[in-house]
Amino acid sequence: MNAYKVQLVQELKPHDHLMRFRFAKWAEDRLIEDEHFYRKIIFSDEAHFHLGGYVNKQNCRIWGSENPHVIVEKPMHPQRVTVWWGFWSGGIIGPFFFENEQGNAVTVSGDRYRAMLSNFLFPKIEEDDIDDIWFQQDGATCHTANVTIDLLRTVFENRIISRNADVNWPPRSCDLTPLDFFLWGAVKDKCYAKHPETIDDLKHEIEVAIDEIEAQTIENVLKNWTDRMEYCKASRGSHLNDVVFHS
Repeated sequence: MNAYKVQLVQELKPHDHLMRFRFAKWAEDRLIEDEHFYRKIIFSDEAHFHLGGYVNKQNCRIWGSENPHVIVEKPMHPQRVTVWWGFWSGGIIGPFFFENEQGNAVTVSGDRYRAMLSNFLFPKIEEDDIDDIWFQQDGATCHTANVTIDLLRTVFENRIISRNADVNWPPRSCDLTPLDFFLWGAVKDKCYAKHPETIDDLKHEIEVAIDEIEAQTIENVLKNWTDRMEYCKASRGSHLNDVVFHS
């Protein structure tokens, strides 16, 4: 799949370049110590999948297999699902849908995020006997509250890539996480192909799309991530506008 940018990223702020450069250098140092380090990170995030056929991930690029050259009109209050995934070499953890008892999408609050960690992610990790694994998340407030970081430490100890944690995740860096430069677009391409008409249909198609992503594709995506670390460091933290992923 050739990836095209179909949603613009928020402009980097002056200090962002240094933070991105430092993170890329840290990652490259880890890869020198262990060439398979890229297989030891769970990258995580949420996005809204709307029934009308688009994905909303604030301030980021969403990648697709074709360049649409169009402006997408969005209804004011579309039906949607809010979905979380973990992406790592062992496969894709999820999807987890943030919803109430009636099956309606809900805002990802700190309490709901911590409940997902405790009741969904942590049991999955225990079930798969995952050890010595890092966990990455962006700087959303629900992710980075002290109580959330403390909860993450009960499982990941000092192996957390996040604001307020052990290794800072640089802000406005969607081009550095596999969920943004690959997963959202790949799932979008597949799950909307059959034009789901209900929320249940949409959730089913999302699950089917995830099941169809092969282990070799995940490996290729993660190797591409290591290339992005090299490019980010070489560019002193600039956005990777010319990096295109080929699965």
